[in-house]
Amino acid sequence: MRTNGILVALVGAACHAGSASAFVPSRAPGALATPGAVQAPTVSALAPVDLKQLSTTAPADSALAITRGGGRGAAPPAPKKSQTIIVGIYFFLWYALNIGYNITNKKALNAIALPWSISVLQLVVGSIFVLPLWMLKLRDAPGLTMANVKGLSPIAACHMLSHVCAVIGLGAGAVSFVHIVKAAEPLFTALFSAIFLGQIFSPLVYLTLVPVVAGVALASLKELDFKWAALGGAMGSNLAASTRAILSKRSMGMDMGKNMSPANLYAVLTIMASAMLLPLSAIVEGPKIQELWESTVTTPEKGNEIIYNTVASGVFFYLYNEVAFRCLGVVHPVTHAVGNTFKRVFLIATSIIVFKSKLTPLAAMGSFMAIAGVLLYSLTKEWCAKQEAIKAQAHK
Repeated sequence: MRTNGILVALVGAACHAGSASAFVPSRAPGALATPGAVQAPTVSALAPVDLKQLSTTAPADSALAITRGGGRGAAPPAPKKSQTIIVGIYFFLWYALNIGYNITNKKALNAIALPWSISVLQLVVGSIFVLPLWMLKLRDAPGLTMANVKGLSPIAACHMLSHVCAVIGLGAGAVSFVHIVKAAEPLFTALFSAIFLGQIFSPLVYLTLVPVVAGVALASLKELDFKWAALGGAMGSNLAASTRAILSKRSMGMDMGKNMSPANLYAVLTIMASAMLLPLSAIVEGPKIQELWESTVTTPEKGNEIIYNTVASGVFFYLYNEVAFRCLGVVHPVTHAVGNTFKRVFLIATSIIVFKSKLTPLAAMGSFMAIAGVLLYSLTKEWCAKQEAIKAQAHK
């Protein structure tokens, strides 16, 4: 029996919090996550989402941010003038919200060392943000069965793991360094695709991963403020996001529920991830929150600043991932890959300016190699896929 999407998502998350795995299946091929190699959904299609990485990569980044690990789909039609303006607005918001998230997140983490608690509060803020949209019927509310929730639980678990690992990394090290390491996510996606899906890419695609690996290695060796926790957090986020991409691809075609647009899919996953992360953060940091708060927050102003940055980072995180979803739906994958590359450049440059991070010439070279390698990987993967499609068409 179908029931209210919000209630079922929350109950289902609690029931299935032990599952772990990917990020976003849907009814049509596609992906949401963090920059890697996934096909963007068409404007009308519903697509498996890889949250960034998500995004993530994210975005994660999330985040989301957003990695790519889905199937092939038709590219969106060439935008008209009005559509071009809309795309420009989406890209501007995508960049601005992503930078806003990373700055406020880092400020909150610098002020108080509670990455698990800050992570869960960010997800909860995102959940609270979307609930009124459904209640006021500004957006069609999703309708889910317990079977739908069970199917989404592994993906929500991966969303949760990718996010909390990224926040741990960002709290331990420089924002610029963590995002350079997160650029290596396509390496894990390509590896897992071969192992678990039997999907082998062209040798050219694998060749483009060489500068990514070399760049990340060089940046790590020459990072002035290197911390293993930062490297481990970023790599953990990469692993979770890549697993999410693989499992989202394996779950293509499954019934996701009613009104499960990409935006609603991300909202449901955020709610489920919040429910999963809440008990974990209570176990890890619950016993020390009060003591750490009392020793850290010496004035009301400092407490207000921590609360503001945590809440603001949660709003920024949710909005930038939703905008990234919409961006994926209206541009060609190549355009998105180029845009994502420049987003990473702007983010790293902004974080260096805001937090006065120092970057050695060799570390800067490593950063350039890694980012350029990711762009080359995305473009080469897209080109090879087109060549395969042309060959397949010719043999019909």
